[in-house]
Amino acid sequence: MKIRKVTAADLKLGMLIPWNVYGENGALLVRKGHMIASANQIDYLVERGSFEDHSGGQDAAREPDSALRKLNAASLALQTLLPPLAAHAAPPDLRRRLEEVALLVADAVAVNVDAATATLLHNQTATPYAVRHSIDTAVIAQVLAKAKQLSPEDTLSLTLAALTMNVAMLAQHQRLQDSRAEPNAADRAALLAHPEAGVQLLRQAGISDQAWLDCILYHHENEDGSGYPLHKSGAQIPPLARLLALADRYAARVAERVWRKTLAPHAALRDLLLESNVTIDGNLVTLLIRELGIYPIGTWVRLINGEIGVVSRRGLQSTTPHVTSVIGPRGAPLELFLQRDTRGELHAIREVLGTAQVAALQAPPLRMEQVWGRSAAV
Repeated sequence: MKIRKVTAADLKLGMLIPWNVYGENGALLVRKGHMIASANQIDYLVERGSFEDHSGGQDAAREPDSALRKLNAASLALQTLLPPLAAHAAPPDLRRRLEEVALLVADAVAVNVDAATATLLHNQTATPYAVRHSIDTAVIAQVLAKAKQLSPEDTLSLTLAALTMNVAMLAQHQRLQDSRAEPNAADRAALLAHPEAGVQLLRQAGISDQAWLDCILYHHENEDGSGYPLHKSGAQIPPLARLLALADRYAARVAERVWRKTLAPHAALRDLLLESNVTIDGNLVTLLIRELGIYPIGTWVRLINGEIGVVSRRGLQSTTPHVTSVIGPRGAPLELFLQRDTRGELHAIREVLGTAQVAALQAPPLRMEQVWGRSAAV
């Protein structure tokens, strides 16, 4: 490895920069994965930039796997498995194939947990809602499992439950997502029945993992007994099912859906906290906030100096994450994204922006790779 200056031959319009570029003082100028959008950017980086050249040596750096690519692959695989399972026609190797999907989710979180959790907010059109929601829930379940230091067996059961928890209402999920109508009586009946019906479908398909099945059966029970289908409360709800319930509810609240209000991530966490010990175990909500931060990764924010960006990684404290600014204080898209530490007075977070507010700015669509580099490559 050697440090060398950026040259004009290294860069071209439209390319994604394959390395971090640093200034003379060692400060990061551009993060790996940033897209070159203008000749001015090339001139700027040639004049000021250097990078670590790993080419040609035994220590050549292998490009990291992409968390986004793994999650998209998991979504596509799950999309082929859930419909036949719902139709009582599951393949004989269903468990093995679902475990492969669960492994893709676990690998994505291991590759880059920030990019993996950001997909909940920035990858909402990759697959139909019913499938995407299961993958999103599995991502949050993995985060909670690691925080709780669950055994590999329990983590796998929890993840498999997240992937299959709504199989018994697959059709209703997609129809409701595509409609502006409120759920009708038949939809509500299917909703109340789907935990038990899902367990039955899985048993018929040869699944006998009791921890997996219990997660599905109890994931809509509430701490105060007001949930369904069995009206269990407190310690009657298995610990893994409590984790699944929390992951499911957070993922649902931040998802873009036509028929139900979408919450900003910090608002979803706030609402769950307000429900502590009524519908959700308060200790688990606190754990989720600790893991995701007050401003979860991927949240759109406006800074004190007027810049707009996305929370890109966690900071030393949950209230001061790192932000990648993509829009300048006057509303113009930035040619070079800026890395901001929100501990600084000018770069503190002023407010959280919803997706509608960001859309109104008419900025170019944000590609995840521009913020999280190759670990979020498509």
